[in-house]
Amino acid sequence: MIMVKTALGLGGAYLLLVGFVALMQRGLIYHPDATRTRPDQAGLPEMVPVSIKTADGWMVTSWYAPPKSSGRPTIVFFHGNSGTLADRAHKARAFLDAGFGVLLAGYRGYGGNAGSPSEQGLYADAEAAVGWLTGQGVPARRLVLYGESLGSGVAMEMAIRRQLMMLVLECPFTSLADLAPAYVLPPLAQLLTRDRYDNLYKASSLRMPLLVVHGDKDSLVPVSMGHAVLNAAGSVKEGLFLPEAGHNDVWEHGAGQRIIDFITRRSQ
Repeated sequence: MIMVKTALGLGGAYLLLVGFVALMQRGLIYHPDATRTRPDQAGLPEMVPVSIKTADGWMVTSWYAPPKSSGRPTIVFFHGNSGTLADRAHKARAFLDAGFGVLLAGYRGYGGNAGSPSEQGLYADAEAAVGWLTGQGVPARRLVLYGESLGSGVAMEMAIRRQLMMLVLECPFTSLADLAPAYVLPPLAQLLTRDRYDNLYKASSLRMPLLVVHGDKDSLVPVSMGHAVLNAAGSVKEGLFLPEAGHNDVWEHGAGQRIIDFITRRSQ
């Protein structure tokens, strides 16, 4: 009887823990920084803030600079789950110096934007950003989608919705459910995850060139997930796996120039 009571008590505690995770999961996924910064303050004086209205009525601020020549592509950059656009200034700087146009896409709830992030909300923000660019006369065939970590799920969704130029994924996961805490059993994780960003499932539908960049020492998103997404892709594809890089430092291990080389080669 004591063992039964103990088992029931442990089972009840486990269910409470899982229920807490299920209710609070968006707070665990998204870590928005509300700081509002100007592009020039981040070392990007040629970029300008642009306010873009989403289909569900939110105004979201992104940063934009056109390419140096009409033949160069424009990078649509979707960042990860924390920080602001300013934290990606060094990546934008490298793309701009290479002559590319750049749109650092803003998200609801981040960087002083109103609203709260969610999977469908970020997809709406991304759709609005891509639509704004094409509305400015930027040809869809000259747009490169770039997804960083959580942003890999946003970029992947745009890649299967639209026929654009190419897709670059930095440290992509297979799905958020696969990154659930170890104490949430896999079947429960699949059932309870509200925001999924199912990159592995969508990869087979890709019809544009893909580059996957991942650090072998990534402790947040296992490099095996990057390999799985790359292997599942139904398109021309390349992988860049960096032996000494982790999750947030692939650019410090030489990824930036390799990405620029890939985009330049595939855009000619």
